[in-house]
Amino acid sequence: NYTIVNYVFLLSCSASHVVVSLVKNYPNYLIINLDKLDYCASLKNLETVSEKENYKFIQGDICEPDFIKQLFETEKIDIVFHFAAQTHVDLSFWHALEFTYVNVYGTNVLVAAAHKANVEKFVYVSTDEVYGGSTDEEFDESSPKRPTNPYASSKAAAECFVQSYWERYRFPVVITRSSNVYGPHQYPEKVIPKFISLLQQNRKCCIHGSGLQRRNFLYATDVVEAFLTVLKEGKPGEIYNIGTNFEMSIAQLAKELIHLIKKTSSESEMEYWMDYVKDRPTNDLRYPMNSEKMHNLGWRPKVPWKEGIKKTIEWYKENFHNWKNSEKALEAFPVTEPFAQLSGP
Repeated sequence: NYTIVNYVFLLSCSASHVVVSLVKNYPNYLIINLDKLDYCASLKNLETVSEKENYKFIQGDICEPDFIKQLFETEKIDIVFHFAAQTHVDLSFWHALEFTYVNVYGTNVLVAAAHKANVEKFVYVSTDEVYGGSTDEEFDESSPKRPTNPYASSKAAAECFVQSYWERYRFPVVITRSSNVYGPHQYPEKVIPKFISLLQQNRKCCIHGSGLQRRNFLYATDVVEAFLTVLKEGKPGEIYNIGTNFEMSIAQLAKELIHLIKKTSSESEMEYWMDYVKDRPTNDLRYPMNSEKMHNLGWRPKVPWKEGIKKTIEWYKENFHNWKNSEKALEAFPVTEPFAQLSGP
């Protein structure tokens, strides 16, 4: 029997869905979930498995080496899924050092401890944003990393640390880069739950800049299947794009949600519910990815947009207040002072 340990901040809706799926479908595996319980965490996302015998929750921080060292010494850990990260791009411009500390230093602490413990597979969950933006070029796993914001830069740097353990020690690491994930459990600072929640409260969608930026959206259960495929079939030392051809501009996304929630097809009424705000310092136009490598492992996305978004809208009707500070997540753009760049986290 394996012990699979998932390092997650529950802002990652994909991470909580992976935990639930593993606990329910692999009763002979002990699933250990380590979470710092940061501002975006909600243990309600895991209520359906919290009492299961093969599930264990530990509160802790990957940036504390002594704690992580003790964890690997006291628990028999065979597989690590590393989801833990600061991920909100808007905030990364204001808190760049904090993002670097958590995403780069924390990853270094974790992969070093896992290597020392002879873990059998270490899956690092990265992002399509490490490639930087593109208007026409489709990125494959060999494309160069050209990140354009502090969040993406920290994830790219963390990837390098993880990959170095394969190059130097042949430690069995696997890196994944996925498109935007949406669905239940996602902290409403991300664009889809944010727009849904604003509209459900009769507030306007706040759209950065022109709204012409396009994003690829993957439903949470499709991403779960991708991670389980990587767990079983992913080869050590490899990188896998987890992407979809479904793409939509942020302005069109707002119109789709207005149509579904406000029950209108009128262009003027849709415009009423759209509020264009100042853009962030950089905002890549597209992240088109080639996912043929994942397709060769037997994975493809299955959930149609109309089905996935309907389920997501219904979930937020009942669960918006699962987070204590969910209202704060609906702010258009951070208005606090920038992170002190010369001080540590």
